[in-house]
Amino acid sequence: MQELLGRQKGLFRQILIVDDEPIEREMLGNMLDKEYEVCYAENGEQALDVIRDHKLTLSLVILDLHMPKLDGYSLLEILRADAELRLIPAIVLTSEKEAEVKSLQLGAADFITKPYDVPEVINARVRRSIELAEDSIIIHETERDSLTGLFNKEFFYEYGRRLENHNEDMSMDAIVLDINRFHLVNELYGRSYGDFILKTIGESIHGLVQRTGGLACRSDTNSFCIYLPHREDYEEQLPLHAEKFARRIGDYKISIRVGIFPDDGSGLDLEQRFDRARLACSKLRNSYTTCYTFYNTKLHDKELYSERLINDMDRALEEKQFKVYYQPKYNIRGEKPVLSSAEALIRWVHPEFGMVSPGDFIPLFEDNGLIQKLDRYVWREAAAQIRDWKNRLGVTLPVSVNVSRVDIFDPMLESILEEIVNANVLKPEEFLLEVTESAYTDNSQQIIDTVNSLRRKGFKVEMDDFGSGYSSLNMLTSLPIDALKLDMKFIRNICSDSKERRMVEIMIEIADFLEVPVIAEGVEVKEQLDLLKEIGCDIIQGYYFSKPVPPEDLDKLIEQEDGK
Repeated sequence: MQELLGRQKGLFRQILIVDDEPIEREMLGNMLDKEYEVCYAENGEQALDVIRDHKLTLSLVILDLHMPKLDGYSLLEILRADAELRLIPAIVLTSEKEAEVKSLQLGAADFITKPYDVPEVINARVRRSIELAEDSIIIHETERDSLTGLFNKEFFYEYGRRLENHNEDMSMDAIVLDINRFHLVNELYGRSYGDFILKTIGESIHGLVQRTGGLACRSDTNSFCIYLPHREDYEEQLPLHAEKFARRIGDYKISIRVGIFPDDGSGLDLEQRFDRARLACSKLRNSYTTCYTFYNTKLHDKELYSERLINDMDRALEEKQFKVYYQPKYNIRGEKPVLSSAEALIRWVHPEFGMVSPGDFIPLFEDNGLIQKLDRYVWREAAAQIRDWKNRLGVTLPVSVNVSRVDIFDPMLESILEEIVNANVLKPEEFLLEVTESAYTDNSQQIIDTVNSLRRKGFKVEMDDFGSGYSSLNMLTSLPIDALKLDMKFIRNICSDSKERRMVEIMIEIADFLEVPVIAEGVEVKEQLDLLKEIGCDIIQGYYFSKPVPPEDLDKLIEQEDGK
């Protein structure tokens, strides 16, 4: 809205009168100078210089059509072709009917006939043209994103619906474009660089829709919606556009992801099409192998399935459809492996879908925050099971439970864990807490403070999936942990790959330096067990001993242990 504000500065709006006849200029100026600040030019070239110099303050141009050097028609064409200058309204001076029509076609707002009408009529025409132009600028600024110049989301959907209504037979594709990890761009390089990226991509998108037809908007901080006539060459063209974006920005570390909903004749409304394109785009959030994907039936079915799981979660908790399984851990430092603890793992026995994979519902619940409800359910079930084994079998078997990142940031975490432990008459060290390595790198100081507080209360904390995250050696020396649990990918090829073996040896050396035990998960064969024991691993977990089992099956392993 800078232009509008500029034109309204001061007491009077500014008007430029362009006419090669001095008497004509003076007569018109005398009619208007009581209400407006009037300036003059005697030909089109001079007028163009004045307009460019005062484009932020000019409210109106009044010009004669027949002038030397640059006539009124040519000046109108120049103004119309310029994105900024076209916002300044122009009234033409003419006595020819044919000229009136041509002037209006070239973008003139109105005309004043020669010889001049009474001053009141001229003032009314001038006032009306200025007010209409100012209203148009307000609408223009409201409907456009100030940074990129693209439509705002609300106007985009409105104009999109109009486009559909007037072109019922036209096939249109919905496209959503996001910038990967844009929040880090602002944090690392500053907001001005982030704005530069958004503006550059906005300009590229604007050029695309101008060439191909359609509409585009900035729908969110780093998200754009593009509505284009249907085409079949996305697989060929999108990588080229992504390359062009990176080249214009000058930074190939900035990458985009694009979700496409091709028009399939399904009759979905505009919002539904873009919802599906957005879903396709979200599937590329952590992908760096491709910049685009298409929405398809498989995605649609998965979306419906995910929505069912989310909607069914509360009922599943109430009906105890979630079952806690336990995978035993064995201490291998002695002559024979000894059952030392177990890990609690969740399973969902859905009344309709049967056994639902944790890989389906855990990432889903992590994304929308429902994981907290599930974690607390597991904590209570696991604590009650530890108590049950004590009462029935006279055995204390510590159990480790997962503590997600969202749990760590919960100010009530400590009191919730203490309440669970106390309610089951357990010692804190019998209730082990697993925190993934990646969580330690996310606001590490708060994680450290929380874990330190829990350890002071007597809880033992294991770093889960060690080796899969980004913690530095320097960082490790300051992390409060009681055990390192190796990511299972390092165990898979340990017997056949010397590099994998050396990596595990290094991680065990780090654990020795930190004076904490090492837990290896994913151990499936005796060769892996023997090798891990040889290089100094302390505790083993995996299918070699047992898959995750319901508590009644673990009873048998506990009884076998007692019978040794």
